[in-house]
Amino acid sequence: MAANHGGRGRTGEVLLSALAAVGWAFLAMVGVGALGLHLMEADRAGSLGPMTAAAVVLAVGGSVEPSGDVRVFGLEGADATSAIDVMPLGVSLTGALLLGGVFLRALRRAGPVPTPAGLAVRAGAVAVLFLLVLAGLCWVADDTVTIDGSTLGRAAGEGAGRLPADLGDLADIGGGLLPDRLVDLAGAEAEVGITVATARTLLGGAVWVAGVLLLALLVSRRTPLPRGWEAVHPVVRPAASALCTVLLLATGAATAAGVYASIGDEHPRLVLGGTLIGAPNGAGTGVPLGLFVPWHGTATGALRQVLPDPLDELLGTGTEERITVGRLAEQDGRVWLLVVGCVLMMLAAGVLTAARTPVPAGTGPGGRDRGPYGFAGWCALRLGVATALALPLLVRLTGVSATAGLSVFGFDAFAAGLDLHGSVPWAVLLGAAWGAAAGFAGALAAWYTGAAGVVAGGPGRPGGPAPPGGRAGGSGPESRSRGAREGRPG
Repeated sequence: MAANHGGRGRTGEVLLSALAAVGWAFLAMVGVGALGLHLMEADRAGSLGPMTAAAVVLAVGGSVEPSGDVRVFGLEGADATSAIDVMPLGVSLTGALLLGGVFLRALRRAGPVPTPAGLAVRAGAVAVLFLLVLAGLCWVADDTVTIDGSTLGRAAGEGAGRLPADLGDLADIGGGLLPDRLVDLAGAEAEVGITVATARTLLGGAVWVAGVLLLALLVSRRTPLPRGWEAVHPVVRPAASALCTVLLLATGAATAAGVYASIGDEHPRLVLGGTLIGAPNGAGTGVPLGLFVPWHGTATGALRQVLPDPLDELLGTGTEERITVGRLAEQDGRVWLLVVGCVLMMLAAGVLTAARTPVPAGTGPGGRDRGPYGFAGWCALRLGVATALALPLLVRLTGVSATAGLSVFGFDAFAAGLDLHGSVPWAVLLGAAWGAAAGFAGALAAWYTGAAGVVAGGPGRPGGPAPPGGRAGGSGPESRSRGAREGRPG
């Protein structure tokens, strides 16, 4: 009976921790999405609830398909279709941080050494609850938005019975598709439906939640690992956690830049809302671009307005353009500062990797007897592999594809389109090169300044095996006393 009671208690604790992780993650994502869309005044086109649900669905890898009868606007066939393929990473990052953080906290409190089965049960409970809530959001996100043609582009005080002045260029849209219907457009109405592809959304959500939990385990330096997985801590975690740290700092810098840009702007709420939802998208695009990964893009119609300067100028031709730092610098020379910032970011990742990597005392790979260059070589290899995986992932996550015949989240976008994608092969090659170079230079700097291995503690469980080498937990008296307090050698 006692055993059964203990088993029920353990099951209840697993379910409660999974419920906490999923609940906090979705509450935060809904809050960020709703606030961002409200600041952008997207709720003027429809109900904020379904729009927020659609934003959360997109944020976790789901699929949203706008559709509706827009023939009254003169658009038929291919011109009447809309598509959105963009992940609002501001919403995604908020949910990922809370989901991973609560999951890791519960795992640390569960015991000193988790079993593989116990870890799988906890991760499975989180994934199942996550997909159940996501299925409910798929139902909530289905909605219909009514577009009133008499209000499109109308300035304050203009009557509904006459065409606004800023619609004078509509005759050129769609290759002369609308010139005979401009007057009819002023009083037209159409309904646009937001439909969620449930099967693809649940599949994307399963991949998203599995990726978040795996990444959380790889970058957390305090969370215990099951027996047999100890090699992950000294080999994988230093580079993964260092790269994650500097990317979060880059996101923070993009957020600060957006807040600063909103000061004195004609539409500060729009800028703040876009920053709240899309600052990680900007950072995820800027980092590969600053490391010379080429992009390709096109932008037409009103969707050009969502692009920052000078990218909107470069893509203003309406044809596909190759986007590089050099071409952007022709529009604004300050773009070179992006390269400087990205190089410094990678050097910081190299130093952090070296500081978190144990320095073996023996003659093994990277050992003390091999000297600074052996240690630097192993740090370069680990950071190079990590960056070669992370950079193409950033490129894929921040790619944008949107075409519309009506309105996309508040943007009046007749015959508008936006396509922006980076080169994945170049991201892999340049990621490996930049990671290896930064890892080598950062490790040498850390070695000669005495910082190599100083924060390379064990996986954070009392009584756990000490990392190899005398410097694994730090080299000074403070680290030795800390190790003694935690029950392991310094």
